[in-house]
Amino acid sequence: MTAKTILLAGESWTSTATHIKGWDQFPSVTHHRGADPFMAALADSGFAFDYMPCHVAAESFPSTPEALDRYDAIILSDIGANTLLLPPEVWIHSRRSPNRLKLVRDYVARGGGLVMVGGYLSFQGINGSARYRGTAIEEALPVSIHPYDDRIEMPEGAHPVANPGAGAHPVLRSLKGELPYVLGVNEVAAKPGADVLLSLPADQGGHPLLATGTFGQGRSAAWTTDIGPHWLPNEFLAWSGFRPLWTDLLDWVCGGARAA
Repeated sequence: MTAKTILLAGESWTSTATHIKGWDQFPSVTHHRGADPFMAALADSGFAFDYMPCHVAAESFPSTPEALDRYDAIILSDIGANTLLLPPEVWIHSRRSPNRLKLVRDYVARGGGLVMVGGYLSFQGINGSARYRGTAIEEALPVSIHPYDDRIEMPEGAHPVANPGAGAHPVLRSLKGELPYVLGVNEVAAKPGADVLLSLPADQGGHPLLATGTFGQGRSAAWTTDIGPHWLPNEFLAWSGFRPLWTDLLDWVCGGARAA
């Protein structure tokens, strides 16, 4: 069976630090690839990932319909809208370039798949700086994005729950038992017609954790927590249900008109 090809954009960051030791100091820089544990959890699952860390996606994220159509689905994970809106062609050279948010929307409309994963630079994000509200990406998602910093931090942890009747959805066909806890989500609102499959408990707001829907001939999903630390603990990644849940989610998202 030919593997389905997934473009995973984002889920990386570079950190700088200044080390002060008495009179002396020196800087250090570290780069982090946050998607590696996620991709390891889905190794040999029938999906081939083309991983574009944020700094790579800024320049290399597809800018034509033909380039996007190489993929069965796209995952946007912790990558702000500006990274896709401001390629070097625009930011440095002041030349026009395709709007890649609109290209992704149109890709879904003609049968592609899209998942937005939660994080500090997903949905509206920390201090509102992810800035997906009101964009073409929001049009294609099954949820509406709030205009403010939409993070909900839950240091005490919250165990997501399946909503009544959601077990019949193909994405949850392998789900058994209690889900591990998460430490935070982006707050979103389900659009009319969306299927909210997993939510936070009612006493912790009942906000969607996993929502699915259709847009045009394609399918999209919102997973409002991380796919790795810190909001998604290592225990969640190691949970026996993580791989089947994500395999079923990606299978479903890839099942739009382009898969026919």
